[in-house]
Amino acid sequence: MDSSIASIVFRDVEKNFGELKVLKGITGHIGTGEVVAIIGPSGCGKSTLLRCFNRLEKISGGQILVNGIDLSKPRVNVTQLRSEVGMVFQQFNLFPHMTVLDNLTIAPRKVLGRSRRATVELAKLYLEKVGLSEKADAFPEQLSGGQKQRVAIARSLCMEPKVILFDEPTSALDPELVGEVLAVMQNLAEEGMTMVVVTHEIAFAREVANRVMFLDQGRVVEEGPARQVITNPRSERLCTFLSRMSFAA
Repeated sequence: MDSSIASIVFRDVEKNFGELKVLKGITGHIGTGEVVAIIGPSGCGKSTLLRCFNRLEKISGGQILVNGIDLSKPRVNVTQLRSEVGMVFQQFNLFPHMTVLDNLTIAPRKVLGRSRRATVELAKLYLEKVGLSEKADAFPEQLSGGQKQRVAIARSLCMEPKVILFDEPTSALDPELVGEVLAVMQNLAEEGMTMVVVTHEIAFAREVANRVMFLDQGRVVEEGPARQVITNPRSERLCTFLSRMSFAA
């Protein structure tokens, strides 16, 4: 895909935490409407790279362009950036003292300046999309882990982002709840949402992602079409990694 029509372009990205070099010159792009899965062993830098895409982490070197916003510049309009780039975390990050509906409407009202009425209508629309219309008045403690993550996805959608970043969205869930979250993500992918997904769900990456990036020790070891990379890996390191993962054939 031509990087000139990409939602995210990153060149020679480096990230250091003191003396520790976590990202070591990563280059690539995320095309508009594309689903890219980032896989790799724990500690390889995949979540750090994802967090750099919405400036939760500032890069130490290189350049990242997100919808034309240059994140390497000293002054970045972070509010604008995060209104265009949604984020779904491992641990849901819902406000426990607010109902589901209030969790969904607070950001569009506070950040985008939209009316209560408009945000409520939008929230109900996205709650229906994730199959939780009946939970609008519930509090997070009344929800299962899978329901909380679907609420978190709906909350992100309420900002009507151009890109959604998913940081291991199923890793905190009981195994029987993983499927309901992945089904919502698959629907979003089929609707053309641009998505970057850090995941250990290899079968999901193979079936839903357009491309896969395999990171190891802060570098991209292998990248390409999802089915090709996962079913016919070229590098010995990726072969070893996949051999240790459990996923449906």
